[in-house]
Amino acid sequence: MIARLITPLLALWAGGATAQSNGLPVDLGAPFALTNQWGETRTQADPNGHLQLVFFGYANCDAICTMALPQMGTIQALMAEKGTPLSTVMITIDGARDTVDTMAAPLAAIHPALIGLTGSEQDLAAVYDAFQINIEHLFDDLEYGPIYAHDSNYYVLSGSGEFLTVLPPILPPDRFADILIGYAQGS
Repeated sequence: MIARLITPLLALWAGGATAQSNGLPVDLGAPFALTNQWGETRTQADPNGHLQLVFFGYANCDAICTMALPQMGTIQALMAEKGTPLSTVMITIDGARDTVDTMAAPLAAIHPALIGLTGSEQDLAAVYDAFQINIEHLFDDLEYGPIYAHDSNYYVLSGSGEFLTVLPPILPPDRFADILIGYAQGS
């Protein structure tokens, strides 16, 4: 993932590429239609027009996702305290594990406002391609099933679903909130 982001940056600096409409030298995101944990269709556009923080992981995960998803809930709560609504969205990297029937309970236990999205293998593959998400099957755990290595960045989308930026997972929640409020005020 890092190479996919750095290579266009180097080309831009060298004069060999042009910036996208968002000011970045990468073009991520695309229209999609996936299914949330309640069986409803959800597109890249937030139904309420809220800024969106998107993470690719899985709801039924006992590793990094159990840190990233609660962090999203904390960021969403900070944004609400500051009067700026934020939708937090997790797009599964394991559509066989994260189904409409299996996502709702673990996501609600992490944070009640988390939105989980799943879909067919083809629909998910198109979204991974649009966001340049790398997923690698590592091994099969006897208890949990397939274990995957996957990108762990956060993607910021406007209320209409336009890709705005990518943020690393290492920032503290209050810094995330400050950055996101800047995007909310600029959009």
